[in-house]
Amino acid sequence: MLVDIHSLGHFNRLAKRGSEQAANSLSRLTGVEVRVDVTNIALLARSDLSDAFGDDDYVGVEIEFMGGMEGDTVLAFERECSERLVELLLPGRDVASDDELARSGVKELGNIMTSGFIDGWANHLGTTIDISPPTYIERSGTELLDGKGPEENEELFLFESRLTTADRDLDFYIYMSPEHSAMTELMAANRRDEGDAIPVDKLSVFNEMMKRGAEGAASHITAMTGVQTSVDVSRLSFVPIADAPDRVGDDRYAGVVLGIEGLPSGYLLILFDEASAQNVAEALLPVETEGDGLGEMERSAIKELGNIMTSGFIDGWANVLGTSINHTPPQFVHDMGSAIMSPVVGRLAQTQDYAFMIDSAVETAEGRFSCDMYALPDERELERALDALAPGQVDTESAEADVDELF
Repeated sequence: MLVDIHSLGHFNRLAKRGSEQAANSLSRLTGVEVRVDVTNIALLARSDLSDAFGDDDYVGVEIEFMGGMEGDTVLAFERECSERLVELLLPGRDVASDDELARSGVKELGNIMTSGFIDGWANHLGTTIDISPPTYIERSGTELLDGKGPEENEELFLFESRLTTADRDLDFYIYMSPEHSAMTELMAANRRDEGDAIPVDKLSVFNEMMKRGAEGAASHITAMTGVQTSVDVSRLSFVPIADAPDRVGDDRYAGVVLGIEGLPSGYLLILFDEASAQNVAEALLPVETEGDGLGEMERSAIKELGNIMTSGFIDGWANVLGTSINHTPPQFVHDMGSAIMSPVVGRLAQTQDYAFMIDSAVETAEGRFSCDMYALPDERELERALDALAPGQVDTESAEADVDELF
């Protein structure tokens, strides 16, 4: 199945408009201005879905839709946000105390917001989409979309929107997971340019390559520090390039940025939160350093680790794609995540409006340190690289066998 950049961008904009309708509904009901922070299309393996949303507790509603398009929508508030929301809507009520009226309020709010979201899709597609009554849910992040999407080892298209308020005390999320085959048919029907076509099955192969590359990078951390490290989650997202810094957020990180040169070219960011950066540097250095913070020795250690992680990461890409890929020397960075990402997307924005953003979380079992890896390949060169994949490599079993041999 082929889809093009126009098709992906078109559905991303459609999801964003639906999210804006939901935000407007909440603004009218509460009097609090709500905006859409970021909307993206993610491609995840079903086996990775339960690890994608962390361990936070969520309150919200789940609604099924059927007819012209089928799937599920989940509207989810972090628990503390839901309590503040209920207080705005129903003063004196508390969703945490098994208050049935408070829960009914959450269900009605979810019904109003989700209806507007789905209606926008139905109007655009010129079809009728029915929705089920809302089901009230209380779930952890690992269970948020439990049981949704395709069977194990198949891919899930997930439309993800984060909505926020000025003081960030009512952040919430809309997750829409349409039935896979119907979604690919819709995207193919909206395809305009054969030359811009991206094979969906090859994107799945590239997503798997990213995960295996991250696993290779994690093994390098283990080898260098002696601390057992693993990849928590890896997914491929399609985002408006202007929204990419918001995906990383405003927490402070230390790490490296590297340019990738070859087919495909692009950028790789390896970012540690500040505590993790300090811990991994201490694990790498043979002697204890003086003073607090990240001095010259700690920075050099993190740069060297980033250099080795990147080499293992991209070597597998080059072998699978049959291309030559190199990387620039690592540039040490220490700033807010959005500030680190902004110069990178600024360079890519000169030639493209959207980005394939591939992110993986690497962490240790005991929580000693963790890092996030973001790969942003050049859009046109990614198309060329995927197009060059041999037909046998697109087959899931063949692709997995090839990747296994490389890592």
